[in-house]
Amino acid sequence: MASLLQSTAAVAHQAFASAASFAPIKPGDAVPDVEVRINDLEDKINFSKLTGKSVLVLVPGAFSPACSSQVPGYVEKYEAFKAKGVSDIYVVAVNDMFVVNAWKEKLLGEGKQGPVKFTADDAGNLSSSLGLVLDAQAVFGGPRLKRGAIVIDNGKVLSVAIEPAPGEVTVSDAAEVLKHI
Repeated sequence: MASLLQSTAAVAHQAFASAASFAPIKPGDAVPDVEVRINDLEDKINFSKLTGKSVLVLVPGAFSPACSSQVPGYVEKYEAFKAKGVSDIYVVAVNDMFVVNAWKEKLLGEGKQGPVKFTADDAGNLSSSLGLVLDAQAVFGGPRLKRGAIVIDNGKVLSVAIEPAPGEVTVSDAAEVLKHI
């Protein structure tokens, strides 16, 4: 019985991961009209409504080694991004807001607010709308967001850099993204 339930769960997971994802977002596309949490359970942000240029740093999960090495580069290079006209940098993780806030404190220091903002795509709705659902059952236990970086400006996508391997930080490294702004 247990193996039947495990098989059924695996099939259901695969079906969700496949069906939940739209075609991958590309330059020129509109930013999806989807809200994610920011700061706490009550506050939400919709990236499609932002004015000016912003960078979305996409991570599969808070506290993972690659994600924890990807984000500090954006904090360190914030002024360089700002000099290129970027007003805000947002980290997007498929985790609940409690986990995202704990991770932010681990990376920035307890009680500190850095220039980079942390958001929670807790239901995976943004990930799905971006067409960037990662089947991460083996590592994270369920669907997550592909690692990458998206530069947006007034609701439009300017550039998309998605990692070919989820555990690597190459094309979505802050220094690499800066070169293409």
